[in-house]
Amino acid sequence: MGKSENLSKGIIKRIIFILIVLLLLFGVGVLATTSAVNTVTISFADKTELTVVTTKSKIEEILKENNIYIAPDESVKQGLNSNIDATKTINIVRKSEIENEEENKETQVIKTEELLNSEGSVIVEKIIKETVEIPYETIKKEVTSKEKGEKVNKVVQKGKNGKKEITYKVKYQDDVEIERHKLSEKVIQKPVNKIIEVSVRIAVSSRGTSAVRTGAGKWTYSAADLDLLYAITAQESSRSYEGALAVISSACNRAESSRWRRNGKDPLSQYKAPNQYCYSASVGGNWRRFLNGRAPSHVKKAVNDALNGKRNHSYLSFRSASTRHAGVNIGGNVYF
Repeated sequence: MGKSENLSKGIIKRIIFILIVLLLLFGVGVLATTSAVNTVTISFADKTELTVVTTKSKIEEILKENNIYIAPDESVKQGLNSNIDATKTINIVRKSEIENEEENKETQVIKTEELLNSEGSVIVEKIIKETVEIPYETIKKEVTSKEKGEKVNKVVQKGKNGKKEITYKVKYQDDVEIERHKLSEKVIQKPVNKIIEVSVRIAVSSRGTSAVRTGAGKWTYSAADLDLLYAITAQESSRSYEGALAVISSACNRAESSRWRRNGKDPLSQYKAPNQYCYSASVGGNWRRFLNGRAPSHVKKAVNDALNGKRNHSYLSFRSASTRHAGVNIGGNVYF
C-alpha cells in the first residue's frame, strides 16, 4: 500500500507540474497575440540609424520609450502622432529638408472615395500621385598612381537631382492622414551623380627634374624651369597668393585650350610666347630680379598648386587694372 500511495502522489505531482507549464505557455501566447512585437529602425538627421524592439506602435511612444527627443530644428517625417507604417521606419530629419521637399514636391489627386469604418466614422480614401526629387549621389574615383603625396579632389562632373512619380493610396479621418500605402513608383528623370576625381598632388622638388601632374596629363620641369615659372609669375603679380594663382591659372588655361595651342602645350611655353607675358623682351624683363629662388614663398605655392590642378578662374587673358579694361579684378589684374 505504501508503495502504491507514493506512486500515485508522484503521478499527481507530475500532472500538476505539466498543467502549470501549459498555463504559463498559454499566458505567454495570449500576451504575444495582444502585444505584437515590432522591430523598428530609427533614422536620424545625421544619417545614423538605431534599431529597436518594441510592442508600441505610436511613433511618439516609441521615441519616448528609447529616450529619444526631437531637437527644435528637427521633425519626424511621418508625424510624431502617427503610427508606424509597413516599412517600420521612423525618419527624423531637419525641418529645412522637409521644407525643401515640400517645395519640390508636386501632388495630384487621382481619385477620392468615402468609406465607413466599423465604428461608423467616415474614412476618406484618396489615390494621389506625388512627383519628388531623387537626390544625386557623390562618387569618388581614385586615379591610380604609384606616386606618394597629398590627395586632392577635383569635381569632373556636377551632380543633378532626378525626379520620380509615386502613386499612393492614402486614408484620412477628420482630415488627418491615418494610413498610406505605396502603389507604384516610376522614375521620370534619372539623377546625374556628382563625380569627384581623387588624384595625388606630387611635391615639386627644388632640385633635379620634377614631374607635376594635372588633369590634362603630365608636365615635366627642371629646377631651372620652375625657378623661371616662379620669377615670371612674381613679376606679373607678387602681392598676394590669389593674384599669383590667377596669373599662372591663365597660362595653364591657355595650355589646355585649343585656341592658344600654337604657343605651346604647357604653361611655361605660354609664358615665353612673343608679346604675351612679361618674359617677352618687348614687354619687359624685370622678372629676372625674382630668379634664383627670390620669388616670394606664396608665389611659389601658387605656381605649385596650379601645376597640380588648382585654378581660381577660367579666363585666358588679363590686363593691368590700371588700364580700366572690363573684367574680373584679381590681385591688381583684370581677367577676361
